[in-house]
Amino acid sequence: MSTLPVIAAVDGSDDSLRALDWALAEAHLRVAPLRVVHVRQYAPWMQPDVLAAGPPHGADDPVLDRARAHLDTAPDRPATEYVPLDGSPTVVLPELASAAQLLVLGSRGRGGFASLLLGSTSLAAARDAECPVVVVPRPGREIPDAPPAEPGPRVVVGLQVDSPDDATLEFAFTEAARRKARLQVIAAYPWPLQVWTAAPVPVFPPAIEQEPIENETRALAEGFLAPHRTRHPDVETDPQILPGDAAGHLVAMSANADLLVVGRYRRRLLAPTRMLGSVSHAVLLHAACPIAVVPPTATDE
Repeated sequence: MSTLPVIAAVDGSDDSLRALDWALAEAHLRVAPLRVVHVRQYAPWMQPDVLAAGPPHGADDPVLDRARAHLDTAPDRPATEYVPLDGSPTVVLPELASAAQLLVLGSRGRGGFASLLLGSTSLAAARDAECPVVVVPRPGREIPDAPPAEPGPRVVVGLQVDSPDDATLEFAFTEAARRKARLQVIAAYPWPLQVWTAAPVPVFPPAIEQEPIENETRALAEGFLAPHRTRHPDVETDPQILPGDAAGHLVAMSANADLLVVGRYRRRLLAPTRMLGSVSHAVLLHAACPIAVVPPTATDE
């Protein structure tokens, strides 16, 4: 049975070449083939002077030629293929993910507005792909509240204790094991609690202590982590139970991390379409390290 590839999406931009380098390293870690894909949009060939010729076909693709030249100097390259495809990247790339271990792309491409922090292709792939998607951000993102850097490789994962996702935790543990990295688990709880009332007169809610909420969150987190720790005994885990905004904590911890792992929002009865969720969207916009967005298992969706 053949091993599914790691797919790197390229478009000739520097962002996509950085993603290609990351995908190459990941293919080495996974002992997997690498597939380099360029999805050529129809729009450039719809101009009147070239409309009669139609979209290009075949292997002649300067974007893939540049990617091939970029990888020519890489030692011990895995089995690599270069695939040109025609269509809309926001549609084609998520479709390719059903036959991939991982889909890797840059945070911004050649199209759209240069000032945007996240491109539409990256957003669509992270939202719709059936395999985990890694978005490699541009270097230089500043994290003002970043804690002091700790030595050694580190993978960060977000854990939502009221809606845990085993697929996300398993992906994070496996990636930490591949990298021989410490796994930092961020479980945030809301604090201070917001109490809303429609009463016409002031209502003073009963005092709520923070410590019991933190202890309960910690107990739930430890319970969810226990089976993964058993399967990955060599992975050092560092659960951190923190009050406040989960997205803010994850972005802060992304500074100097090797990878940040979050889950994709699971479909609900009142929200049946695929969504990213506010936390995943925020870290894609602001995290300083590569971000892996993991889809839920089929039974969860």
